[in-house]
Amino acid sequence: MSVDKSAVRVREMFGQIAPRYDLLNRLLSAGIDQRWRKKTVRLVPPEGSAPILDLCTGTGDLALAYAQAAAGRAAVIAADFCRPMLVRGAQKSRPLGAAVAYVEADALRLPFADNTFQIVSVAFGLRNLVDTDAGLVEMTRVLRPGGRLAVLEFSLPRRQPLKAVYGWYFHRVLPRIGQALARNRLDAYNYLPNSVREFPSGSELVARMAAAGLAEVWHRPLTFGVATLYVGRK
Repeated sequence: MSVDKSAVRVREMFGQIAPRYDLLNRLLSAGIDQRWRKKTVRLVPPEGSAPILDLCTGTGDLALAYAQAAAGRAAVIAADFCRPMLVRGAQKSRPLGAAVAYVEADALRLPFADNTFQIVSVAFGLRNLVDTDAGLVEMTRVLRPGGRLAVLEFSLPRRQPLKAVYGWYFHRVLPRIGQALARNRLDAYNYLPNSVREFPSGSELVARMAAAGLAEVWHRPLTFGVATLYVGRK
C-alpha cells in the first residue's frame, strides 16, 4: 500500500512535529544532516547575484547555509507550505542576522516567475510531494537558463552488512525514538522510512530530472548511501 502524501496530511504532520523537528534531525542522524547540507552548498555554490530558492525548507537549515555562503550577494528565499515550520525557521534566523525571506508556498504551484533563480534546492522534501514529476517540472520552470537544481534526499545503502544494519535502525529503531520524542497523531516517524522506501533513487531519479528538462544530471551518494545529492542544470 502506497504512502499517503496528500497535502492535507503532510502539512498537518509536519506542523505537529515542528517544535522538535531540529532536535530529532540532529539526534537521529548524529548531526550528519548538517554536514550533508554544507556539502550541498559546496558542490552547488552560489554564483553571482541572482536569487536562490530553497523549497520544502522546513525550519530553513539549507536556506541558512546558502545565505551564509552568499554573504549578501544573492537573496535567499525559503519556501514551505507548512506555516509552523516557517515560524521556527524565522525564529532561528533572527539571532543569526541571516537575510532569508520565508514564504508560505506549495512546491507544486510556486508563486514565482519563470527563469528567476540561479539555484533551486530541496533537502529531504521532494519525496513528500504527491507528484514528484510535477514538482521537478515546477522547480525547473523557475530556474534561470544555466541555473541548477540541487536535490538532497534520503536513500538506502546497497552494500552489506551496512544495508542490513541501517535497514534495522531505519525501520525499527528510528520510528520508535522519533514517535516517543515528537508525539504526533499522524505517525511522522513511521512515514519517514516508508516514504524513503517508495521514493525513486539513483538512476531512476536522474532520469526523472532529465525528463523535467534538466541537463548534465549527476548524483553522488553521501555517507555510504544513507543520503544522495542529485544535481541538474537548466
